[in-house]
Amino acid sequence: MPVKRAPLNREKVLQKALELADAGGVAELSMRKLAKELGVEAMSLYNHVANKNDILHGMVELVAAEIEPAAEGAEWKSALRASAVSVHETLTRHPWAARMWTSRSGPSEIGMRYADAVLRAFREAGFTKELTYHAYHTLEGYVYGFTLQELNFAFDPAKVKEMAASFLRDFPKDEYPYLAEHVAQHVEPRRRRGRAFELGLDLILDGLERMRDARASKPARGRSGRSSSR
Repeated sequence: MPVKRAPLNREKVLQKALELADAGGVAELSMRKLAKELGVEAMSLYNHVANKNDILHGMVELVAAEIEPAAEGAEWKSALRASAVSVHETLTRHPWAARMWTSRSGPSEIGMRYADAVLRAFREAGFTKELTYHAYHTLEGYVYGFTLQELNFAFDPAKVKEMAASFLRDFPKDEYPYLAEHVAQHVEPRRRRGRAFELGLDLILDGLERMRDARASKPARGRSGRSSSR
């Protein structure tokens, strides 16, 4: 007696597409391959998704749902740090999604909820509307820029070690001692994953905090440019 297959639905289609993209990259994903993996005809997919673009949008939404938004009511730096680390780790788990996340068009309820939580954390921490605007884009630019660079320049550790050793073999270390020192660090045991990302993240958050405090300490000025604190 044939095994009865569970009915197909949009969630199952998107989840299988996500698995295929994680395994082989989004460029290898096709309606035909997806249908084969699900054990159906390609035309059956159109009962649940409009087209491949609809699938890609749905996949990005699944990835976005894994991201931890800035917790409401928590200390602002801790909340934003945890959320930024979550974005970095999530996009690292789904390498294909990083570029699509930053270039997607159209509204996304999950994306809007995430963005609003970041903005809320800044505003409730005493950042002005103007400073919040710049703080938001600075933080987002770092998170996505660092992640994309890390994904685009991901090398096998063994190859990195070989490349560094080859580079240093005839390198004029006496002329460029600090560059030689830096390159040599690439052959040292791999440091805890995420340390470099979190270092930069902390520097940004600390710097934004100092900027907020510095601006808050300045006396208000009237139209004449004189202090209005008298």
